[in-house]
Amino acid sequence: MSKIKLIATSAFGLEAVVAREVRELGFEDVEVENGKVTFSAEPEGICRANLWLRTADRVLLKVGQFKAESFEALFEGTKSLPWPDWITEDGNFPVTGKSINSKLFSVPDCQAIVKKAIVEKMKTCYRKDWFSESGPRFKVEVALLKDIATLTIDTSGAGLHKRGYRKLGSEAPLRETLAAALILLSRWTSQRVLIDPFCGSGTIPIEAALIGLSIAPGINRGFDAENWPSIPVQQWDKTREEARDLIDFQQTINIQGYDIDSKVLSLARYHASQAGVSDYVTFQERSLDQLSSRYKYGYIVCNPPYGVRIGEQEEVDILYREMGNKFKKMETWSYYVLTSHPEFERLFGEKADKKRKLYNGKILCNLFQYFGPRPPRRDSMVESITLEKRESDDQRPGNKNHRD
Repeated sequence: MSKIKLIATSAFGLEAVVAREVRELGFEDVEVENGKVTFSAEPEGICRANLWLRTADRVLLKVGQFKAESFEALFEGTKSLPWPDWITEDGNFPVTGKSINSKLFSVPDCQAIVKKAIVEKMKTCYRKDWFSESGPRFKVEVALLKDIATLTIDTSGAGLHKRGYRKLGSEAPLRETLAAALILLSRWTSQRVLIDPFCGSGTIPIEAALIGLSIAPGINRGFDAENWPSIPVQQWDKTREEARDLIDFQQTINIQGYDIDSKVLSLARYHASQAGVSDYVTFQERSLDQLSSRYKYGYIVCNPPYGVRIGEQEEVDILYREMGNKFKKMETWSYYVLTSHPEFERLFGEKADKKRKLYNGKILCNLFQYFGPRPPRRDSMVESITLEKRESDDQRPGNKNHRD
């Protein structure tokens, strides 16, 4: 089979991060648009993209694109595409849709027309009039934007943020894809110490450990395309084996997560164990006023409370002032703070070196970035990443306001 086009969808604000990942995986013809990154790949690229992309929401196979200003154009354009190259005779192919600034604005009607057109195409190939749809899933999407229809098949199944390690939830979870993006945007490396003082159920420290150890985020989960005959099982096995060979468990990394809630820290430890990184991340019960480190040139990456609930605003304002006082005492450190609070810089007491708009779910946030000094060239920081002796959890009671 010749090269195919894949689309890595992303949250708004993360397109450039996803594009960088795509290029680092060796894919070509990379095009960046709002909410998606399109690229060329061999069919086996479906395996590699799903296993390795840390910040993308899902990977779609682009079947075709054409102008559709009428239902007839939508039907004929859809019918002309090579659906039998992918969808099996018993394939289950539900159709979803969306329409933005297009003459064809009725999404249910567009979905029905696309479904009918695919069935007609399947009839000519498989020479039958009825399809059981009892086999593998091929989730089709018709996306209309300014009268241009893009037809795709979802290769991922569950969203790529579902790594498989977070089977228990906490009160305010941060998506794994966004947590990984915060780490990648910080340019943290495994030679530096990393602390999340509001770690909640552990997503940021765990994602940092996966990055530091070169563990593919999708290595322990399944994908819809694994059931497609067009991609042999042996190819998935090979891609996973290659990913396992790249894991570096010899790394000495120092990642620490703190929180004031002992129950949520139990979740964090469970998730780290499920992710296979429990030996590389330390979780401790600590309040913000206990934040300190004997190391230099480390990173703080965190997602503190936003104060969006009634009655929380004053408490969060105090917290941000305390963050400013504590963080600035760690003079050589860099810190990256994700929050939706419009007055963060004023409360923190320092203007960020750089801000980046990101969405945490549907909440518009800013990533406030404060860059610390570079370490001396003669100091490779090897001595600063020797793991500290594991300390027992601090049992002091505290306010249970936390986030991932």
